[in-house]
This record gives sequence, structure tokens and C-alpha cells, in this order.
Amino acid sequence: MGNQDRWKRVLWGTVAWVCALIMFFPIYWMIITSFKTEGAAVSTPPTFLPVEPTLQNYQAVQARSDYFHFAWNSIVVAFGSTALGLLVAVPAAWAMAFIPSKRTKPTLLWMLSTKMLPPVGVLVPIYLLFRDWGLLDSRFGLTMVLMLVNLPIVVWMLYTYFREIPKDILESARMEGAGLWQELIYILLPISLGGIASTVLLTVILAWNESFWTLNLTASDAAPLTAFIASYSSPEGLFWAKLSAASTLAIAPILILGWFSQKQLVRGLTFGAVK
Repeated sequence: MGNQDRWKRVLWGTVAWVCALIMFFPIYWMIITSFKTEGAAVSTPPTFLPVEPTLQNYQAVQARSDYFHFAWNSIVVAFGSTALGLLVAVPAAWAMAFIPSKRTKPTLLWMLSTKMLPPVGVLVPIYLLFRDWGLLDSRFGLTMVLMLVNLPIVVWMLYTYFREIPKDILESARMEGAGLWQELIYILLPISLGGIASTVLLTVILAWNESFWTLNLTASDAAPLTAFIASYSSPEGLFWAKLSAASTLAIAPILILGWFSQKQLVRGLTFGAVK
């Protein structure tokens, strides 16, 4: 029985590694392509390592457009929309988790159903509102849109985490004289820190990778890195090596953040799974 269990672990470990390598391969291919010349990037058969690595593509990308301008816009929009989303979602999730009513679940389902709406279906009214309010190509406007787009997911995740917290803890705090804000800030938030951290990471990633709204509501001043990548698609065709360099620069910050935060992310995503 022991040998059988060991072979099962080896088998599932091998399957996990194969799946991980398959998922990582596009990222690997994009990175190595960024160090190739344009000719080598489209050569047949393809080479899995650059024969003569070059930084020419990165130099060309930076010379053509200011990478740090787009990166700063992405940072402001991604973290700004996440912060605003938490300010709205934490009280909403707290109320739904600890003061539920017969309309709580229908409200949650309605919020989640809005994620199924094709964004193009509401593009025209939002674009017209932004035009009339002077919010086109502004970081504030894009931040508000991404906050509202990701808000259902933030509320759902926080609601799930808060629901796993024993109500006795909050009742004990009330008996000790804790007020509403003291209960929320000093009791609830520290207990659910892992879940909140994973929610923040996921929301930042979603906002960082958003392309539909950024391409339609921004032009240059507020354009984030998704627009930076899209600018390398031109009528003359795709320059694969330069496009790969731009894509690598765009995903590098969020990839590094996810790598260093993976333990916290896994801990938060499994919060409440084992009692």
C-alpha cells in the first residue's frame, strides 16, 4: 500500500509539473522572443533559444514610447481602483455576512450576473457620459470604471471570507463595549487579513490586465501598459520581437508581485477551506 501511495504521488506530481510547464511556455516564448532579432523571431523552424541575444528590441521600445509613463498609469489605476473597491466592498460584505436578510443572496447573485454582461453592451453610454463629464483619457475616470467592473468579485470574495469567521468573536467584542468601527477595524480586518490580501492581489491583477476599457476610454495621457502593448499592432504588420519586448515589460511588474506574494495568495484563496 505504501508503494502504491508513493507511485500515486509521483504520478500526480509529474502531471502537475507537465501542466505547469505547458502554462508557463507562452511566457517563456515571449521572453526569449524579445531577445531575438525580427528575422529570428519569425524564422522557420523556430529556435527555442536566441542564437545571438540582443537588447535592441528593448532599446527600440523605450525610444519609441516612454515605458515609465504607461507603467505609472497602470500602477495608479490598478492600485487606486483596488483601494476604492475595498472601501465600498468591506462594509457591504460585512453587512451581508453578519446582518443577512432574505434579499442578501439575490443581491449577491445579481451583482455576479453583471459580470456576464458583455462590456461592449454598455460602452456607448459610458463613453458618452465620460465625454460629457470630461473624463475621457483621465486616470480618475479609468480608475472609477475598473473599480465598478471588479466590485462584484471583490464583494463576493470578502463575503465568502467574512462568512467563515465565527460570529461569537464579534459578539464578544460587542459585549466588551466595541463599537461598529472598532469591531470592523480592530477585530474583523485583522482576522481576515489573509483573505483581504488575496482579494487585493487578484483585483490588482484584473485591473492591470484590463484592456477593453483602457483601449476605449484612454488615448495617451492616461493610457496604461495594455494600451502600450496594443500600440505595437500597426497597419504595417506585427513586429514580433518588439511586441514581445513590450509585452515582457508590461507583465514584468505584476509577474514579480505575484511571485513574491504567491504564499499569501494561496493562503487567502484557501481561507476557510479547512475548519
